[in-house]
Amino acid sequence: MFALVDANSFYCSAEQVFRPEWRNRPIIVLSNNDGMIVAANRQATEAGIPKFKPYFQIKKQCEEKGVIALSSNYELYSDLSSKMMEVIGRFAPEQYIYSIDESFLSFKRSFPAIPCLRSHANQLRKAVWKECRLPVCVGMGTTLTLAKVANHAAKKFAGYHGICVLDNEQERLNALHLLSVEEVWGIGRKLSERMHQMGIHTALQLTNMPIGLVRKNFNVEVERIVLELNGAPCKSWDVARADKKQIFSTRSMGNRITDLDALQQALAKHAAIASQKARKQGSLCKTLLCFASNSPHDDKPVNGRATHHFAYPTADVNHITSVVTRIAKELFHPDVRYYKVGVGLLDLLDGRHEQFDLLNPAPNNNQLMTIFDKINHKYGTDTLFLGAQGINTQWGMKREMLTPQYTTKWKDIPKIRC
Repeated sequence: MFALVDANSFYCSAEQVFRPEWRNRPIIVLSNNDGMIVAANRQATEAGIPKFKPYFQIKKQCEEKGVIALSSNYELYSDLSSKMMEVIGRFAPEQYIYSIDESFLSFKRSFPAIPCLRSHANQLRKAVWKECRLPVCVGMGTTLTLAKVANHAAKKFAGYHGICVLDNEQERLNALHLLSVEEVWGIGRKLSERMHQMGIHTALQLTNMPIGLVRKNFNVEVERIVLELNGAPCKSWDVARADKKQIFSTRSMGNRITDLDALQQALAKHAAIASQKARKQGSLCKTLLCFASNSPHDDKPVNGRATHHFAYPTADVNHITSVVTRIAKELFHPDVRYYKVGVGLLDLLDGRHEQFDLLNPAPNNNQLMTIFDKINHKYGTDTLFLGAQGINTQWGMKREMLTPQYTTKWKDIPKIRC
């Protein structure tokens, strides 16, 4: 038996943790530079506020309906997520964190010892609410896909009240009948359109499709999904996830970049982010890509790109930053107002098999990078950083409606008056 625990409108719920007066009020959270609505709680959705719409288009509508609009507080979300996952992990011997707000649990070796799964799920929900003040829904099924189905039912369908356990055939058939085929985990838009043309509109209809016909009309992955929906385990979480072959760090600027120093600082910042990701997965980079562009809506769109091939593969932030600051001079044009910049690490190699060379004039300083990463992990991002990134930057991401970072900044820690 597996469980999927998912926070309800996580970004919005996280904003309400330290602002209890916002509970039961419509809230939306915006993307980078306060551009698009990426999260909306149930109250905002019921007020007619759509997700994935540019905020400026519906700003007036939000103000008329009393919707609270907020910038993305990534620091707060990350910290609350780690606390939530820690609480969830206490309720099963095996846990797999699937995303910032979703976590799978496996009861493979403990299910017979749990007298009532619904009671167990209810205790989990109460513990997360008591210790984190975050509402979650719990779905349980005999496969990972059925756990996803159950979680969707617990969150969306009436009568489940946040908990759905598909532990018998009737419950499974009811949930699959209510679930549209495009909402099945792993069925994308194009697949669902083909299925609609074949008269398949619900997950139950897909489940009843002969497996040979599934294999003939679709692919192996859809075949696995059908088997999982029928209760035959075919998927498992990949504890040893494959390393990424390319790593990118890119972002649109809150304020346009118009001078060389700012462009160098922005690229150095992205070089630090990308190199840290490479070190985290134990990779070394052979090829570096830098790019800087203005908006495609400007009168003269400019899209500058430059690559650099390292003589010796590296993930050392010093080496990568020195290259991007030099490349910035090639990309910079005084008459361009840069809107989007980024760094890509290509041709990644497994660092465990690094071939050392006595003739390398500047070998990777792995010990320094280990200390560098440990300090930033313990005390927060950019506790240590290279001066090339700048200190008081004006080009950073625009977050005009940012709430305090209650758990990660000393000045934002809530003050209690007795």
